[in-house]
Formats: sequence, C-alpha cells, structure tokens
Amino acid sequence: MANQFKEAINQLNKVARIMNLECDELEILRRPDRILEVSLPVLMDNGRMKVFTGYRVQYNNTRGPYKGGIRFHPQVNLDEVKTLAFWMTIKCAVADIPYGGGKGGIAVDTKTLSQGELERLTRAYARGFANFIGPKIDIPAPDVGTNPQIMAWLMDEYSHIKGENTPAVVTGKPVEVGGSLGRDTATGLGGFYVFEQVLSKLKLAKSKASLAVQGFGNVGMNFAMIAYRAGYKVAAVSDSRGGIYNAKGLNMEEVLAHKKTTGSVVDFKNSKNVTNEKLLELPVEVLAPSALENVINEKNAGRIKAKIILELANGPTAEAAEAKLCQNGILVVPDVLANAGGVIASYFEWVQNSRQYYWEQARMDNRLKDKVTSALKKVWQTMAARGDNKMRDAAYIVAVERLAASLRIRGI
Repeated sequence: MANQFKEAINQLNKVARIMNLECDELEILRRPDRILEVSLPVLMDNGRMKVFTGYRVQYNNTRGPYKGGIRFHPQVNLDEVKTLAFWMTIKCAVADIPYGGGKGGIAVDTKTLSQGELERLTRAYARGFANFIGPKIDIPAPDVGTNPQIMAWLMDEYSHIKGENTPAVVTGKPVEVGGSLGRDTATGLGGFYVFEQVLSKLKLAKSKASLAVQGFGNVGMNFAMIAYRAGYKVAAVSDSRGGIYNAKGLNMEEVLAHKKTTGSVVDFKNSKNVTNEKLLELPVEVLAPSALENVINEKNAGRIKAKIILELANGPTAEAAEAKLCQNGILVVPDVLANAGGVIASYFEWVQNSRQYYWEQARMDNRLKDKVTSALKKVWQTMAARGDNKMRDAAYIVAVERLAASLRIRGI
C-alpha cells in the first residue's frame, strides 16, 4: 500500500480541480491533523516483554469527532493508516453523519497471540492513546483483525483510566456492554441497500443480477447471505484459501455450513474451485470485492466482465484500473458509499450510548436504509449532472463540498 495515500490525494486533487476548490481549503484537506505513534510493551506468556508499535491518525474533525477502526494485521504501517483515515473522512461526509475521519492499527499477526496476549495488547493500545481518544474526540471501532471483544477490552481499559463507565468511546461493542443491535451485519446490509438502489437506477432486473463476492469475512459473507435470502443468484464466493463457482447459483445456506465445518468455502459440492484472481474475471453482472486493497489493477482490469463493481472492501480498485473500467462502461460503486453502512451503524450506536436509550433491530435497519438511500441519491444526482459514469468522482464532490463548507463556516 506504499503509494495508496498518494493515489488518495490524487483523487482529492482531481475533484478539487473539477470543483474549482479554493487553495486554502485544499491545503487543509491534503494533510492529516495529527499522526500518533506509540510503543506498546506487552508481557508475553513466556514471561518476556515484547514491544509493539501502535498508530492512530486523526485526519480531519471539521464535521465532528474523528471516527475510524483499529486494524490488527502484520502489514499495518503508517502510510496505510493515513490512507484509511483519509477515506474515513470522505466516507463520513458522503454518508452525511457528524464525524471526521481517523484510523488506527498495530502491526501484529493475531494468530500468533494467545487470548491473554491479545487482551494485554489491546489494553496497552487503550493506555497508549487514552489522552487522544474519547466520545467527543476520537471514537475507534473494529476493522481487519479486530472484533467486538477487542472493543469491549478497549472500552473497559479506557473506562478504568477515566474513572467512569464510558461505552461511547468505541463502537462495534457486544450488545451486553452497550453495543447496538444490527451493528455486526450493518456494512453488508448497507452494501445490499446500495446494490438494490443501483439496480433500480439502471433498471436491471433481479433475475439478471448474478453476483460474485470476493472475500467471505464479516462484510462479504453477510452481503452474500442477505442477497441470497432476498432471491438473488450468488454464482461465486471466495475466502483466503480460494473460491467456488456455479453459473446456476450457489445455495448460500449450505456454503456457510460447509465453511463452518471445513474452515473454507473451497471444495463445496456442485461447484468448481476457482482462484481469488479468477473469481474477479467471471461472467457475472455484479462483482463485490470485499477483502483486500488493489485486487483490481491495470493487469486484470481489461478482463473484468461484470457490469457493476460494488466496492465492499476499502480501496479494492487501483486508480489506473478504474479509468479503464469506466472507459469499458463498467460502473464502479465506490467504497466510500458502498461500505458506509458500518460507520452509519457506528454513529447510531454512539447516539444510543450517549443517550443511554437503545433501539430495537427494525428501527436500526430502517434508519440505516434511509441514510444509505439518501447518500446514494445525492451521489447519483451529482454523477447524472456531470453526464458520466464516474461515481467515485461524484461521491468525492459531495464529500468535499460538505467538508469545504464546514471549513468556511467555522472560519478555519
């Protein structure tokens, strides 16, 4: 991800030229407000001390507190965290929720840690950043390699430090300690709402909308299951070990059971094994990359057969590849819109924590649908007014207009 931040800022610069954005506002948006790096000493099970490096980038808080996940992954580095923090700034503005953007992480392979080591590492992260996060300052959430349990430990450690129970310091917590109903499926469900709205705009019939989903983690799995249960044909899915394909459609209930039994979707009955790379090139209407960055690049962009790419992962399409896709008439629904359901649900959780009043699941899902639909409508109108199929440009225009307006009004 070495050049990803540069690509992200290139997108910002491109949109700024389209909008004739003032130089002063652009200068502010090109740089993060604050970059934090701390050493995290952790006592390991063997009695030795190991020091990890923790990051938190607070990109922009013009529209509200910083908001963004914490990633535990071996490849975490400062450039990656900075890029993700920038995208969160844009995403929150596209979704029109009162947050800025932030992101955090630790370079660690959690598979090598015991449960006790993972807890001690999480609590060390909370201590390291306790003076820089908070319900009105910066609100972390789960991301790659982290989960509700890790958020509970972080919230507990922060609460001990501050001397009061503070559930609103993080989102994505278990329901038992202030988490919200529906938060675990919100990114996939939000992506599904966007997907259905796009099909409606394009007047594409449900029977014609076959799907391939790369990535069978929380987001990809939930999206595939929701789409299948709604009557869509899911022709292919994959996880880190590989994928499966059946042109007539997969029984996703049985695929999920197979995954739970064997640890992978690979070798599922009545399907053909395919690589993650080949899955991207299958003859389907909709491709939903839901795992890693830059999986669609200059090398494979010309072989993509899908008509719609729904970016459920962050940054799955490289900048140069997207230009080629748009030229080929492929609609790329950008990550800052397609996967915004997670941060919208996080906002709802934060609101419930702040008020100490919790909603039933139906209310959560309905409000998520309203918010996602409103965001899609605004982006689509902006794209239509420009007369092209560059949905990312439209999304960034919407976001940057809102961010620039906040900067002007506040006088920053």
